[in-house]
Amino acid sequence: MKNFDILLEKYAELVVKVGVNIQPGQVLIVQSPLETVEFTRLVVAKAYEAGAKYVQVEWDDEIISRIRYEKAPDDSFGYYPKWQADMMEQLAEGGGALLHIKVPDPLLLKGVDGTKVSTAIKAAAVAREKFQGYIRTNKVSWSLIKAPTRAWANTVFADLPVEERIEAMWETVFSMNRVGSDDPVAAWRDHIRELKQRQEYMNNKRYKSLHYRAPGTNLKVELPDGHLWLGGGDNNEAGVYFVANMPTEEIYSMPHRSGVNGTVASTLPLNLNGRLVEGIQLTFKDGKVTDYAAKSGREHLTSLLATDEGASYLGEVALVPHNSPISRLNRIFYNTGIDENASCHFALGSSYPVNIEGGTKLSKEELLAKGANVSLTHVDFMIGSAELDIDGELEDGTIEPVFRKGNWV
Repeated sequence: MKNFDILLEKYAELVVKVGVNIQPGQVLIVQSPLETVEFTRLVVAKAYEAGAKYVQVEWDDEIISRIRYEKAPDDSFGYYPKWQADMMEQLAEGGGALLHIKVPDPLLLKGVDGTKVSTAIKAAAVAREKFQGYIRTNKVSWSLIKAPTRAWANTVFADLPVEERIEAMWETVFSMNRVGSDDPVAAWRDHIRELKQRQEYMNNKRYKSLHYRAPGTNLKVELPDGHLWLGGGDNNEAGVYFVANMPTEEIYSMPHRSGVNGTVASTLPLNLNGRLVEGIQLTFKDGKVTDYAAKSGREHLTSLLATDEGASYLGEVALVPHNSPISRLNRIFYNTGIDENASCHFALGSSYPVNIEGGTKLSKEELLAKGANVSLTHVDFMIGSAELDIDGELEDGTIEPVFRKGNWV
């Protein structure tokens, strides 16, 4: 296990130095599943070594989350502690950073009353709206990362003997995060540089719309004036570079709120807060979802779309080649933070203000006026495949191929 210990330490150092990029004197909150205690302790050590002033760990136990849905009174689900929301706002306003090990069990809430789940999710979103605004405008450094839990490994590697699944999950996490290289930090810098080249290419093109075609998909997506493509990472308000998602293979921008028309079909299952939704089909007219279906979990999709007005509009458009390293693993991870990096995807709900010129300084009303979407929610769903073609329309009406058979032209 010596080699594993070395890789684990490299990974902890990577997420601290590249993910949240902790600066001397900074406060860090780590949100972590109980099962990842060894790795979390390494992260805390690396954060202090990097100069963190204080590190607080918030432990998450999914079994306790399920117990609440099974045992708590009905009025529990509309409640979210204000002090919890206040703490996160104070972290952001004080220039702190957030590292979240996000690996929800895809089957955690199977059989649970969907109304309870939707009510609890919305209550949390309302209470944390100000903090989420800080996240979406990159006021602070934040990073979502992965580490194996038994439930997640059992779902992803169900084809392996039980005793091999956690090890296989760790090997995969290390691989997709380039931890096995001699210098993972340098490897990530090279990777980010490549993503930036794609980003600059798309920003220079200034396409006014993208047209998607694949089985079940025929969708035209207009892009607002002043839209910006981003990828790899970004600077926070203090000018410190961080990487919000590890792994990451995407470049992303915002669609025009009222400029989406046609149909789109998902290509991978969606883990929607511990509830699986598969085979999503959406029809858009003037930006809004006017019809929808799902092969399974349609009721969860219904709840998502009912979150608020903006939940029925797109907030993100992201390009990922089908030959990305994660796609080549040829495995469904039931974790959006990974699956979205194997596939082109969209997001229902809020746009990121950073994806339009001057967006971080604009009010909700001003963002809407420029074509950005505003919502309490932001949920990515995957639509990429080896059969996806995308054309870009230039300002003068010229049509150019952008993707063919799932990959960059």
